Amino acid sequence: MASIKHLFHINASKEKVYEALTTINGLSNWWTKQTTGDINVGGIIQFRFGEFGNDMKVITLKPNETVTWECVDGAPDWIGTTFTFQLDTNDGKTRVRFEQAGWKEANDFYAGCSFSWGRYMESLRQLCQTGKGEAFGSEGYRK
Repeated sequence: MASIKHLFHINASKEKVYEALTTINGLSNWWTKQTTGDINVGGIIQFRFGEFGNDMKVITLKPNETVTWECVDGAPDWIGTTFTFQLDTNDGKTRVRFEQAGWKEANDFYAGCSFSWGRYMESLRQLCQTGKGEAFGSEGYRK
């Protein structure tokens, strides 16, 4: 099984990054404006990108440390994959380890998603550092 992984630093507190990952307001300001749902463990968060989208079940919320989701509906290649954000402090910044694990194959869709995740991780960083991300559907979003 393949995984997409990203490691980067954000010049903001773990609390601020965790909030961006665990609130509808935070998620809708770095990933997609069309975010709704239940952000509690066991809840389902709906992420929409125009007519496409994915539903994520919240698996783990360890305050200021770990967020894990499982895709339960959406793109066939995503269903069953898990998304983990691990946070710690490194050199005075928040270090983020992101992984989308459980891909059945590293196909072209996987490659495109890996590229897009890098872009959205930068959007997360910008939101936490400047207060303005580039979520899908926002004014600053670049296709």
